[in-house]
Amino acid sequence: MFLGALVPGVSVLAVSARAAALGFSHGLLTAAGIVVGDMVFILIAIYGLSVLADLLGSYFVLLKYAGGVYLIWLGAVLWRSKSKTDGVRVTGGNTMLSSFLAGLLITLADQKAVLFYLGIFPAFVDLAALSVTDTGMIIIIAVVAVGGPKLLYAFMADKAGLILKNARATSLMNQVAGGMMMGVGVVILAKA
Repeated sequence: MFLGALVPGVSVLAVSARAAALGFSHGLLTAAGIVVGDMVFILIAIYGLSVLADLLGSYFVLLKYAGGVYLIWLGAVLWRSKSKTDGVRVTGGNTMLSSFLAGLLITLADQKAVLFYLGIFPAFVDLAALSVTDTGMIIIIAVVAVGGPKLLYAFMADKAGLILKNARATSLMNQVAGGMMMGVGVVILAKA
């Protein structure tokens, strides 16, 4: 899990983009959203995999579309934002809730997360034999293994964002970060 979270991918881009543009706290909340998404999949796998899979059915695609559209919107807001000389800031879509939701939706729409938690994870863990304590331990492992690397990326991106002090550099950073967010959203929509 740790190595998978360390490898750059869609979630790393989202955490880095939010932290560089809005500061470490937004990167932290994006990472928290990712971890909560992982917890959702763990709980689904342990306490109702077949029931929930049947209930969601084809509607799961709608969640992927919602996540992709949301990320494109966040990226567009970031792309259009005005630069300020006191660091990279956006004019909209910069609430703490939007950072958390970006991470959550990325994870819930991530086919690799679905494959791992709903396909591979049950093959390695006897889900029927797990106690509540075992479930808690699995969640703690996921928080550390997934959240730790994401926090490292948020910290590094925040420091990189602090280095950029002039308006031209911050405008370019906003466009790069916004482009990454929109690209992630397009990839999620394409895979859905």
